[in-house]
Amino acid sequence: MTTLKQVNNPKAKYFASLKGNSIPLISWGFSAIFQTEIKKIVLDTNKISNLAQDKKWKNVNWNFRNKLEEKVILITDSKLNIVFASYNMHKMNGYVENEVLGKTPKMFQGKETVLNTSSEIREAIALQKPFVKQVLNYKKNGELYYCNIEGFPIFNKKGELVNFIAFEEAA
Repeated sequence: MTTLKQVNNPKAKYFASLKGNSIPLISWGFSAIFQTEIKKIVLDTNKISNLAQDKKWKNVNWNFRNKLEEKVILITDSKLNIVFASYNMHKMNGYVENEVLGKTPKMFQGKETVLNTSSEIREAIALQKPFVKQVLNYKKNGELYYCNIEGFPIFNKKGELVNFIAFEEAA
């Protein structure tokens, strides 16, 4: 017992002498997760900026980096085919970008989706007007979830409709 006490005592003195100056190793893991998240936000922001330049978006003043910290961003072409889905979409519905590209947002709807809400969204899109709606959607695994959607038409510098953008979050 005496030997064990002598071995542990120097360690105890050393750790006591640190007086809070050490950083727990677990924080390194959180830092790596945070850095990975920031990298994904920056990559998505760059993708959106490139799309905006390619399509010559007019009067778009959103801070996409801030939006990506809070919401999922989905962008379609003028025919409603998905051309961009943010990295964080999988947290909301289980899908990743390559599973949804080229498809329409109808892929998230099903038999429980309220037809009246869907038709109101279609009408706003046809009129090229912004809309705010809550929709009952389906996750990749078939689970239902309510999704708050803020949708906006995006026009180019000539005034032509080129994209729709939606900022979404699970309700």
